[in-house]
Amino acid sequence: MSTPDTVLAGHGAHVRPLRHALALLAEGWQEFDALVRETAAPRRSVEELLAALGDDLERGGTAVRIRPAAAGRYAPPRVTGDLPPSHPDLLAELSRHIDEVPPPLPALDHVQATPETVLRRARWLDEQYDLRTARLVFVGDHDLTSLAVRALRPEAELTVLDVDDRVLEYLDRLSGRTIRTVYADLRFGLPLAVAGSADVVFSDPPYTPEGMALFAGHGVDCLADPPRGRLVLAYGYSSRHPSLGQQVQRELLALGLTFEAILPDFHRYRGAQAIGSAADLYVCQPTPRNRKKGRGKPRPAIYSHGPRSVESGQTPARLLDALTAHAAEGGRTVDLRGPDWTKPITPAEGTAVAMDLTGDPGPWLPRALLAVNAERVALLVPNAHPDLGNARAQAALTELVGDKYRLRLLRSTPDDHHAVVVADAVPAHEVPPAVHAVWSRAHGRLGNTVRAAGGGGSETHDIADHRLVDLPRHRLVELRHLLARS
Repeated sequence: MSTPDTVLAGHGAHVRPLRHALALLAEGWQEFDALVRETAAPRRSVEELLAALGDDLERGGTAVRIRPAAAGRYAPPRVTGDLPPSHPDLLAELSRHIDEVPPPLPALDHVQATPETVLRRARWLDEQYDLRTARLVFVGDHDLTSLAVRALRPEAELTVLDVDDRVLEYLDRLSGRTIRTVYADLRFGLPLAVAGSADVVFSDPPYTPEGMALFAGHGVDCLADPPRGRLVLAYGYSSRHPSLGQQVQRELLALGLTFEAILPDFHRYRGAQAIGSAADLYVCQPTPRNRKKGRGKPRPAIYSHGPRSVESGQTPARLLDALTAHAAEGGRTVDLRGPDWTKPITPAEGTAVAMDLTGDPGPWLPRALLAVNAERVALLVPNAHPDLGNARAQAALTELVGDKYRLRLLRSTPDDHHAVVVADAVPAHEVPPAVHAVWSRAHGRLGNTVRAAGGGGSETHDIADHRLVDLPRHRLVELRHLLARS
């Protein structure tokens, strides 16, 4: 026989209406019809809850209540509008944090939400879902919505996925690592550590149809039980171009999502004037037949700006020929690849890997070097790549991968807009054994690889389920120093 707890658990993230019903029943007599109307819970769900109460339920004609002697066992839960006391200066605090967030990257379609919007999102999420128990994943969080939720609900279990290492480091510092941060470029897959880990997913994706479909699809993949979870999205389009909105909605429907609610103009932005500096809030429920539409292969073009935008072209052959020539030095066979580090790359002896990273917004280069185990790797990157911009940045990259590869950084090669990074493998006997063991297994579960290398312990427990390629950059630096000491 079901218990109230099992009935509540069966409703996943959307449990608040039934918790509200329990609170009302504990207060006293409720007419059944009024109970359904007040809680907005389906009749059948209310009936299941009443049946699960068993002897704790008392009936009087069409009215029901929890017996007064048992009411104390059903602690009144928070209901809509019942928010905890928050810091009186929370909005001002969020404003300061947003002012100091790393600058937006146009190539990632970053447009900053206003502090008022960030706080409104956090309050709405807390009103709709019981964040004491629901696990919340943010797919991208340059707006710092996770920090606002953390301020309202210190006990909430929060995870942020982001392609921008700067944002992940900023969140780590401000939250005192109470928010789990994971590097993810969804164009190349979802980190295994977050798949099936959430009850609610929030995202403000790129507003191209390709970007919305990719972020929404992987958002569903984050849910532990998709039909019982919720996907909450920001999306806006110009009223002058309704066909674009229809195209995006068609993409979402094709994923097997149903629109539980669309709240117009919920989000406001500093910029994005083409859409009136506003976007709607979409609340989506996956159906049991949600489709994994095209989520298995890399989709580099999802943004509206930058070298890998949906309107960008292919890398010219002359650039790839120059890249291949650097890789082939010494008579090596060359394996030419596009950007992808989702699986280990270990070519045969005498084969070099050449990789086209011309669309790299910054974080691809170090992860490609971690993913490839080859005698030589040659990588084509923008000449203005963040890791090549100055001596300090170059030194940091060299130190990060220096136990695996010796680097040659060929700026303005083969033209003024590109650079080639040539990496030659460092012999294993010249490298600290623990670092070599982990750095050469970038796709292994860190709990296993670090333990096998003789390092770790309590200092790495929070990243034990991660892969090396999924760690934020600053955590990679910390891990290398830890392993070097061991």
